[in-house]
Amino acid sequence: MRVFQTAVLAVVWLIAISCGNNYGKVIYVGGSDESNDLVKLLKEDHFKVKENASATAVIDMAKPGSAVILVAGGYPDTPLALTEKDLATIKEKGLKVFAEFATLPGQNPEIKEINVERVVVTKEIGEKLKPMDLLSINRAAYLETDATDPFLVIARVAGFDTAVYGLEDTPNSPLVFKQNDNLWISTSKLSDFAKLRFMPESNWKTFWEALLSDLTGKKVSFKEWPTTVAPAYSEKETLPKTARKEAVAKGLEWFFNGHFLIHPDWKESWLMKYIGDGTMPVGPELPEDAPDGDGSLGVLEGHCSAIYKDGRQAYRYWIRDDVQGESAMAFAVAGELLDNKEYKTIAENLSDYSFQEFRDGPRNDPSSPTYGLLGWAYTHKWVYYGDDNARSLLGTIMTSKILGTDKWDQKIAEAIDANFNTTGKNGFRGGRLHEQDIQKNGLEYYQNRDLINPHPHYESWIWACYLWQYANTGDRKYLDLSEKAISLTMAAYPDGWSWTNGIQQERARMVLPLAWLYRVSPTEEHKKWIDTIVADLAKNQVECGAIREELGDPSKGNYGAEKRNSDYGNGEAPLIFRNGDPVADMLYTSNFAVFALNEAACATGDPQIRQMADSLGEFLVRIQARSEEHKSVDGAWFRAFNYRDWDYWASNADAGWGAQSTLTGWIQSWIITTLALMEKSTSYWDVTLGK
Repeated sequence: MRVFQTAVLAVVWLIAISCGNNYGKVIYVGGSDESNDLVKLLKEDHFKVKENASATAVIDMAKPGSAVILVAGGYPDTPLALTEKDLATIKEKGLKVFAEFATLPGQNPEIKEINVERVVVTKEIGEKLKPMDLLSINRAAYLETDATDPFLVIARVAGFDTAVYGLEDTPNSPLVFKQNDNLWISTSKLSDFAKLRFMPESNWKTFWEALLSDLTGKKVSFKEWPTTVAPAYSEKETLPKTARKEAVAKGLEWFFNGHFLIHPDWKESWLMKYIGDGTMPVGPELPEDAPDGDGSLGVLEGHCSAIYKDGRQAYRYWIRDDVQGESAMAFAVAGELLDNKEYKTIAENLSDYSFQEFRDGPRNDPSSPTYGLLGWAYTHKWVYYGDDNARSLLGTIMTSKILGTDKWDQKIAEAIDANFNTTGKNGFRGGRLHEQDIQKNGLEYYQNRDLINPHPHYESWIWACYLWQYANTGDRKYLDLSEKAISLTMAAYPDGWSWTNGIQQERARMVLPLAWLYRVSPTEEHKKWIDTIVADLAKNQVECGAIREELGDPSKGNYGAEKRNSDYGNGEAPLIFRNGDPVADMLYTSNFAVFALNEAACATGDPQIRQMADSLGEFLVRIQARSEEHKSVDGAWFRAFNYRDWDYWASNADAGWGAQSTLTGWIQSWIITTLALMEKSTSYWDVTLGK
């Protein structure tokens, strides 16, 4: 079990030393086992713990005035049922009792499960937790009961770390309340906070210190706080010289830790069972002994953000083409860096699978207007996103160069041209095209469109592919159309830009085509465009290297902050609620920014851009997840990181893609690839074009 510790908590500990320590404090515990997080913590922190398997027996054996904790041994199926005799003994002996997942005599509450709800503080707790502060117990089971004046409630609320709209318009259910001066009740299990991955950890530390102080009548303060999933390094810790290379190695091991490479033994029983129609392809984690595939059947997306009541995390059982190409690239570059032939074989298999699976049907018919395009996903091959095609192609290009093969060159060229041929005369394709529309309208319709769409999330990386193809072939049509689109997009910056989950991700996406435009046309204007976007990214890069998320003009955003509590968890959403929230996003911003900044630094030789890229890369090395208990996340990069508290906490409003989601493609593969390139002091451009 790892240890969570911050500078803030260190200060709290120093204060606690002056007030005494936990030596000699006696706590009676009923119903626990040796693996219980709270019981282990109490013993390690010098409490005298006296235990019995029976709650009634512990109440009977406790000395008058003692502190008693009754742990929910039957969670999540069987609540702890307190009897009239238990209550009478508690009152008679003046015991201070905390009972979790517990019912009172005559109660038979329904057991429910949290979905998108979070924990809201309703009364001040300790020195830190204030009303409307937020915590999470993930998708825990709880007892739906009534209580007067609770301390914590379960409710669907909007906000980053506070319930910004309060509780008036949203139903809520008590989580922790005082039945009387002697008895605290929790409607869920709270004592296995580390195993069940409760967040934010500093808030739960405050809660338990305050509760135990009330039970014992003495100040309780913990020097350390146990956690089962933690960043690889602290914010200030000196990194070993091998840290970046080790992060690449751990990042590749994660694919096997989670068994994301599809194997025929479980394809039907797991993948096909949960994939459905692709709208919500979510299911439980694969068994720890599940065999790993070799890439020939593809790779899964990764984790959904949902963490179940046993601490395990949901998987996304979906197969997307972009993820295949991106993952192939990660295996190829890591195979080269780590001299691992198996990784290179997997890379080749994934690239083969990408073209076999997603270039089928009309996409492989030379007479079809969609010839050469790559279908979006296994269940949605009829959908075409330019940015998804771009990332798949960039992944396959890198894979082919590292493996030294030309077996995909023709298909790569056809896919680039297929996207080019559905691009309008100003260089824009729009967000999403459909098979039936392209078949009906024909290619000239799309080529003649007068569309202007300054929205880098959807548009900019296919321009990067066109620029790469120009450098590869010398055909000016790729350069001319890309330069026109980039010029119109930069002319619209910033007020005219649309944004998806935040304006920061749009900037991050724009750097790559700007860098590669400068490669092929190194003019003063093109360098100025790079400087403009990079400067605004730099304004939000904090000391630890993280790039803080930022929302743009609400009228230009597709998925902005929630306008009411009921919006929370209903669709796509940012990780932050307002600008200034201390969160970095590895799904939409930091992953693409670190790659693009490295390309820009290598293209321009600008030392400031190099420093930004290196600082962001070091931050990513630090926040890579480590876990012995939850192996499927060991080596992953989660979507969100709160650099203020140094943990994986943010708004979880984005349905399925919240703070602790992972993605084999977008997140993992671009970070692995960039760290490997940095380790070799090179760039994608130099590796693939040799120029």
